[in-house]
Amino acid sequence: MGPSVALSPAKQAEQLKKDGNVCFKKDRFRAAIDAYTEAITLCPNVPVYWTNRVLCHLKRNDWTKVEEDCRKAVQLDNNSVKGHYMLGLALLQRQEYAEGVKELEKALDLGRGADPKGYMVEEIWQELARAKYMEWEHESTKRTWELQTLKEACETALEEKYILEVSQLEGFLDEVSTKHMEQLESLARVFKIAAEADTPTEVPDYLCCKITLDVFRDPVITPSGVTYERSVILNHFKEVGNFDPVTREPLEESQLVPNLAIKEAVQAFLHEHGWAYKMD
Repeated sequence: MGPSVALSPAKQAEQLKKDGNVCFKKDRFRAAIDAYTEAITLCPNVPVYWTNRVLCHLKRNDWTKVEEDCRKAVQLDNNSVKGHYMLGLALLQRQEYAEGVKELEKALDLGRGADPKGYMVEEIWQELARAKYMEWEHESTKRTWELQTLKEACETALEEKYILEVSQLEGFLDEVSTKHMEQLESLARVFKIAAEADTPTEVPDYLCCKITLDVFRDPVITPSGVTYERSVILNHFKEVGNFDPVTREPLEESQLVPNLAIKEAVQAFLHEHGWAYKMD
């Protein structure tokens, strides 16, 4: 047999990545990390080695290392869906809601561009909706407490004003009492209106997909004027056939156009009513 040919660093790194993948599938995360780390040492500029190692850190709940490796991955490839996605998750762990949401939104846009029907798009949307709901809940709790404190302060001020007027205007007690009750009722109405944005109700029908009944994420409109969730209508083409589920008219993917008006309306509604991000 002739002398063995030494593998190039790039080929060695690829072999180490494969070894790491095998270990990962067997839940041997420490061994997988070691393999990916060796691959990174050989070829530090390959983003997938970093994102593969991130998945191991994720399984070990090592969020500091998740964030470090994700930042390196997106520095090497700013179009890395997994890099932005897992960086978003790490930031949410630190309750950095605004930054975490920004990373998840970037991952969602990139994911939709690469594969609108892919499992990652659905997974990222679920995490983004959860993050947006958490962000709303955090802010809503703060707003509720502030409103309640302000309402109590206003009620106390009105009560003090009423006591003062009663002592000064003894002959007009009925008039003073009526005015006091009207002011308390007006105050209650004002604070009820102020709390409405944070009070869950129902999402308007026109902002929801006719098939899933969920709020639109990526709405597309057909030539007949019906709007569907993109992934849902694409799945309908694949599973059932190339026709409009509502009108039954023939329909091709190329005929679907993004419904930007509905998309903007959904975004405006969700911005004002963060509770609507809560998934059933």
